[in-house]
Amino acid sequence: MYNISQKYFSRLVFFAKILIIAGAYYIISEKILDHGNINTHLLIDQFSSFDLLAYPFLLFLILLSLANWVLEILKWQSLVQFVKPISFSKATSQSLSSLTASLMTPNRIGEYGAKAIYYSKPERAKIMLLNFLGNFTQMGVTVFFGSFGLLFLWEYLPSFSPPSSTLIWYAIALILLIAGTVLLKKKWEGWYFTLKNQFLKVPYKIHKRTGIYAILRYLVFSHQFYFFLLFFGVDIQYSTAMPIIFSMYFISSIIPGFVIFDWLVKGSVAIYLFGLFGVNEIIVLSITSLMWILNFAIPSIAGMIFVLTFDGSSLKLKQSEVLE
Repeated sequence: MYNISQKYFSRLVFFAKILIIAGAYYIISEKILDHGNINTHLLIDQFSSFDLLAYPFLLFLILLSLANWVLEILKWQSLVQFVKPISFSKATSQSLSSLTASLMTPNRIGEYGAKAIYYSKPERAKIMLLNFLGNFTQMGVTVFFGSFGLLFLWEYLPSFSPPSSTLIWYAIALILLIAGTVLLKKKWEGWYFTLKNQFLKVPYKIHKRTGIYAILRYLVFSHQFYFFLLFFGVDIQYSTAMPIIFSMYFISSIIPGFVIFDWLVKGSVAIYLFGLFGVNEIIVLSITSLMWILNFAIPSIAGMIFVLTFDGSSLKLKQSEVLE
């Protein structure tokens, strides 16, 4: 059994790589080739109106995506120092390959396993915890800015009076939630204190750097959306646009889904919020699609290279240890 496992393990790893790359390629190609999301005539008109200034502006928007991922990689490199120091190049390969692997999983949950396999078995639990800490911090920043955005937009949102049937379902859901909390109180408390104790073991300076990188990254991609609005000639004040963008990211982040549908979720929320201020929905959908391509599709394509060159020898070693 041991020899058979060792013989076919490398082939299994190879087929897993091909499956991940093929799935990611299909998702990205389907998205990019779906021309209904990006108005090409609109892009051509913008290039014509901006003349020579359009190209430097577009380059600036691309550089913002680069800055977005550099900050994410630095954040991961800083977090992993709790386990062991790694180089920027290794942090890059782990971050981008995990993005590629997570495209087909809900809420990018595949990212946890993809990063963990780069480390030995005793280290993997800590790596998954650190990945959760990084995502949790980024989510906290989104909630913080998004809350201020919603406060600004509150007076613009139409009043909503749910029907009685909806209120009944809300009441049932609330009762089930309370009952579940009471029944699973000990288990929830156990998980809470375990996570709390593990988080407290991470040095304060790592928490601080993680928070700084998360804030900087959030400001980069949220302002990238604002600059895309300027690129498409949307006449909207900065003080109005940013709360809308903050609210959009907050609302879309709490909606579960796959990365492939990230553009659709953000696009739907953005169309509704910007529609309150008269912004053309074609422009909004084009921006969300371009943001997805720059911040997810292109990094995922780069991640395919790291997936393909991933050395599975460490996994083979752990497999042999189990079978012995």
